[in-house]
Amino acid sequence: MRRLDTTNAEFSVQLDALLHVDVSVDAAIEQTVSEILQRVRSEGDAALLEYTHRFDSVSANVVSELELSKAALEQALNGLPSGQRVALERAADRVRGYHEHQRAESWSYVDSSGARLGQKITPLDRAGLYVPGGKAAYPSSVLMNAIPASVAGVGELIMVVPTPRGERNALVLAAACLAGVHRVFTIGGAQAVGALAYGTETIPQVDKIVGPGNSYVAAAKRRVFGTVGIDMIAGPSEVLIIADSSANPDWVAMDLFAQAEHDELAQSILLSPDSEFLVKVERSVQRLLPTMGRHQVIRASLAGRGALVKVRDLDEACEIANRIAPEHLELAVDSPDCLLDKIRHAGAIFMGHYASESLGDYCAGPNHVLPTSRSARFSSPLGVYDFQKRSSIIHASAAVAAELGPIASVLAHGEGLTAHARAAELRYKD
Repeated sequence: MRRLDTTNAEFSVQLDALLHVDVSVDAAIEQTVSEILQRVRSEGDAALLEYTHRFDSVSANVVSELELSKAALEQALNGLPSGQRVALERAADRVRGYHEHQRAESWSYVDSSGARLGQKITPLDRAGLYVPGGKAAYPSSVLMNAIPASVAGVGELIMVVPTPRGERNALVLAAACLAGVHRVFTIGGAQAVGALAYGTETIPQVDKIVGPGNSYVAAAKRRVFGTVGIDMIAGPSEVLIIADSSANPDWVAMDLFAQAEHDELAQSILLSPDSEFLVKVERSVQRLLPTMGRHQVIRASLAGRGALVKVRDLDEACEIANRIAPEHLELAVDSPDCLLDKIRHAGAIFMGHYASESLGDYCAGPNHVLPTSRSARFSSPLGVYDFQKRSSIIHASAAVAAELGPIASVLAHGEGLTAHARAAELRYKD
């Protein structure tokens, strides 16, 4: 891992270079995705069947054959080893419990003019959940995406998951059963995104698409945004750790590994005011790395985008954290509460030595779908609020129209919108 020091005159430039990610779009992927979406939109089920056969080696006569029954989901849940089932159920309960606190309710009040104003909260009618399939199967993502939608009261949750060569992941299907998914189709890729966005003869159009996927799925989500809502276009996963001398260097090294093992572009950064602690972590990295199952991926990630950074003090570490706006921020310090108020930008904040980022990924309760690539400066974790809409309510009596109408009239005339002004004036002049 590279070593940086904030006292170096070139530190700011070095940090910018470290944070930079090439976000250029692959023209070939964009062209392919455009063609797939166009065909799904125009040909519907026929295009889905062709692409599923071509990309996943799964043949079906009709798309309904690619839908899994509720009984199949229950069978997957009941067939899990007891340890896996208990862990999945406990994680689901914790995620649901946390998100129940996020559910918003409608409200109203009467102001000084006598107008009753308010906000009506309405869940989405239908949401789509994309889930990677095959080897990249993540039941935790099913829970994190489906449960907030269920808590919000979404009318119908439709999940799409590819099953290459017919390979189904029992944990993913069991998670769908626990999370309250209504329908599951074994399709994937850009064609599945298109089906959810536009609807086909068999798959209904949804209002919002959430869930992770490969570069083709990400490109498809970008293209259908506006026709439907999407959660986000996620970049490489990130962790930033602020640690003092009270931290355990082996624990910190493993937390850096946990992020780096996602892929070679994942980012793991450690900030500490203690030079000796940074040396200890570096030694832990060297000693523990060969024991990791994905050591080659971790090594590439740490070498390419990782860093051990010496800071002047913890206050400076917090300033840098706000500049980075990380997806995951660990405060591995003796008194994390003293730093919390200084943090303005982070997807999720892990407090103290025992709050490892992996707890947040699986079972702590808060959502693990988090803003990346510095977008925590302006966006938030996925939550119930992403599946609820807000409608403004304005109730005006004749007396209210008489008081507010002249205000609207003056402003409308000022904008040159005569009909606007006249519409207000009719209510109190006539």
